[in-house]
Amino acid sequence: MTDYLRAVFALLGPGEARYAAPAAWLSLEEELGRTFPGDYKQIVDAYAPVQINGHLTLSHPASSWWNLGEEIRSASEVWADSRWESCITGPDDDPRVFCQLPQLSFGTAEGLIPIAATDQGAAVFVASSVHGFSDGVVVRGAEGDWVGHPMTFAEWLYRHLVGEEMTGWDSAAFYPGPVGLEYPPAGPGQPTREAHGPDRGM
Repeated sequence: MTDYLRAVFALLGPGEARYAAPAAWLSLEEELGRTFPGDYKQIVDAYAPVQINGHLTLSHPASSWWNLGEEIRSASEVWADSRWESCITGPDDDPRVFCQLPQLSFGTAEGLIPIAATDQGAAVFVASSVHGFSDGVVVRGAEGDWVGHPMTFAEWLYRHLVGEEMTGWDSAAFYPGPVGLEYPPAGPGQPTREAHGPDRGM
């Protein structure tokens, strides 16, 4: 059985843990009324804030740049006011059905919590239950399609990095070579910094 957390670390290389701070996680979790999946927190602590392969953004609760708490609050407000149900065609692509929710809310303990996004318009959420899987991943693709992934965040990220269709309809894209990591400025006047994971032989 694949250890997807180790597999993700192998693809991304050694983490820098620039903002790892248990107190920041605790404060955010108390605000939301639920804990985040452990593998997600380990990945975020190791690398975030970061943009991976030029598209997928992970934020951190202790960073002033791309702050996870601020991102969750602002994104949840946008989603709550959106026509999120406009592209639903039936129970298979209805997050209320595959997450077993009587109604859909965002940024709440019972609903969907936005945890990552792409610059191509996809949004990634964690939900308490996805097709019966605890702390599964829900994605709203750039085309408006909803899909539930009954798997850990680490597995979802690994599959995304190896080119599977994980960010919505027709989203499969494999980037050969080492995974690219782009770190935002650590403070005013500082440049964006780029790094790469180890050679994958691809």
